[in-house]
Amino acid sequence: MPTTPAVTVGSLLGARAEAFGLKLEVLAGRDGLSRRITSPHVQKTGLALAGYHEYIHHGRVLVFGQSEVSFLDRQAPEQRGSIIASTIERGVPCVLSTAGSAPPPESLAACDRAGVPVLLTPTATGVAIARLTGLLEDSLAEREIVHAVLMDILGLGVLIIGESGIGKSECALDLIGRGHRLVADDTVEVRRRAETVLIGTCPELTRHHVEVRGLGLIDVRELFGIAAVRASKRVELVVQLERWEPGREYERLGLEESSHEILGLRIPLVRMPVAPGRALATLVEVAARTQLLRLRGHNAARTLAARLDAQLRSGEAGGVSPESDPGDE
Repeated sequence: MPTTPAVTVGSLLGARAEAFGLKLEVLAGRDGLSRRITSPHVQKTGLALAGYHEYIHHGRVLVFGQSEVSFLDRQAPEQRGSIIASTIERGVPCVLSTAGSAPPPESLAACDRAGVPVLLTPTATGVAIARLTGLLEDSLAEREIVHAVLMDILGLGVLIIGESGIGKSECALDLIGRGHRLVADDTVEVRRRAETVLIGTCPELTRHHVEVRGLGLIDVRELFGIAAVRASKRVELVVQLERWEPGREYERLGLEESSHEILGLRIPLVRMPVAPGRALATLVEVAARTQLLRLRGHNAARTLAARLDAQLRSGEAGGVSPESDPGDE
């Protein structure tokens, strides 16, 4: 089931924020590091300091730039605390002060009393807002855990799904041996970014590992090298492995296009029957190559069908009339 994880102010601190290029320091309100941020959109509204509190949105980080800090500095010392107190009581989870401009001590004391953290970054306001928004969008993204294998095949993110024991991990190993890259095996965490993007990653505990029955856990990075793995990949194609059923009709021309839904988005789907003697890794690689061609506007099945239709309409099929039989000549 898709989940939207809770994001606390404390979770913004440390290596994760620095990975987005945002260095943060806590100036006040450490008791409120467990306060929850519920929106990736920040708010920077100097009008709130002037008493227009209707512009404050619950659950959003409040950003102070040099202009807001200068406004507080110009106020009488006894007013600085009351101004900030009336602003943060509107459900502000924390205050981010940018460009190295720290609010005056009276304002910091008011935040301490209210348990609202004040974070300071040396990053310029515009850049800080962009980086914080990216961090929050990633942390607050709707996500779903999928039992599958995610591979980077020729730059295309291919999610291989199917029942347990169908051969997903063995197929992944074969693809890695062909030079493709592993993102995740068995457990794939899929996050929805923006409106049309799905990003797949692997939980930290099992990252770079593949479980193969009979061999156990394999460390792909140590066995094949760092070039054989990657941390995340956009999901652009789903390949479903299915056990071969005699008598069942399978797609043979490729004219019908199927899709698989993840987090409300439809992803192109290829159903791949599994039977003894079928080279699964080769078939999955060809499916990826075919999808890349389709993304460039080339569909072999439709092109052939259009040519055949055109010949039938003109009364020709390879230079022979549709009514005639080559064996009659």
